[in-house]
Amino acid sequence: MHELAITQDIVDTVCDHAAGRQVCHVTVEIGELTAVVPEAVRFCFGPATVGTVAQDASLELVGVPGVARCRVCGAEFAVADPVLLCVCGSVDADLLSGREIRIRSMEVSRECARPADAATIQPA
Repeated sequence: MHELAITQDIVDTVCDHAAGRQVCHVTVEIGELTAVVPEAVRFCFGPATVGTVAQDASLELVGVPGVARCRVCGAEFAVADPVLLCVCGSVDADLLSGREIRIRSMEVSRECARPADAATIQPA
C-alpha cells in the first residue's frame, strides 16, 4: 500500500510548514490518473498524524480530472485512462492534469503548539 508512504510524506510536509502551530485542516488534490486511492489516503491520515502538530486535523481530498490537449487540432479533452486519444483521432497530446498529488492548503492555529513533552522540560 503505497498510500501509507504518500500520506506520511503529506503529513511530514504539513508539519514542517506549520512551524510548531497546530494544524486544523489540510486540503490535498489527488489526480484521477494517479495510482493513489483517495480512501486509502483518508484511512492512513489519522494514524500518520498521531503525536504530531497535525493530530486531530481534518482532511479534505479533492479529485483532479485528467485533461489533455491535442498537439494536432488543439482541442482539450477529458482523459480517463493513460491512453491520450483525441476526438480527431490523434494520440499526439500533452497531459495537462490528472497526475498530480498536491497539498492545496492547510489551516493552522495562531499560537505555537505546546511541545508534547513540555511538562518534563525544566527551565534553564
